[in-house]
Amino acid sequence: MPDLAARLGFTRAEITAECLRLERAEPTLIVVTKNHSVALVEELFDLGERNFGENRVQEALPKFEEFNQSGNRSEANWHLIGQLQTNKVRQALEFASTIHSLDRESLLHELSKRTVDRDSAIDVFIQINLTNDPSRGGVEINELLRFAEQVKLAKNLRLQGIMAVASLEHSPERDFEIVAKLSEKLQANHPEANGLSIGMSGDFIQALGYGATHLRIGTAITGNRQI
Repeated sequence: MPDLAARLGFTRAEITAECLRLERAEPTLIVVTKNHSVALVEELFDLGERNFGENRVQEALPKFEEFNQSGNRSEANWHLIGQLQTNKVRQALEFASTIHSLDRESLLHELSKRTVDRDSAIDVFIQINLTNDPSRGGVEINELLRFAEQVKLAKNLRLQGIMAVASLEHSPERDFEIVAKLSEKLQANHPEANGLSIGMSGDFIQALGYGATHLRIGTAITGNRQI
């Protein structure tokens, strides 16, 4: 099995080749390090990666703290990509520079309250639910624009765009097309919110064709989970 450097190099080469074919800029690559050790994050950092994605606050915060103990790692950006409970917001803000899963009013209220006195804003993506399963998390499609207006009222939340996870029930292109059209509607009201956090290990090539600005890639780079 190829080592981490080889998997990372291969994935980056695939991204570059597809972006050249599409004549588009390369996206931000977020390497999903959930269920992996701090040692793997350190190796990725040494290989030049600066964006890391985590699902759970209780795993991410101690990993972040240990990672920062071993040297100057201020260039690293930590992205919370999993569902965030309101009672974990304070801890999440200790490490996350970007939250990709803003999906309900109670979470928005708590984030707004916890960030109002910060010196700098935190980046957020509105997660869209593309399924009929409320447990998947995400704002309903027809609520996106209304919810976005509420997000924009928060003093220290900087709306970046939309995040979505493609359904397993059909081809990802169907969902990516929906999200791309939603992104256009959002940008009509908020031109700066042009981010599109879509694409994972199994569908990132397709996501590039629909305007992905942030890819969340795990196993294609990190291999099987360690924890």
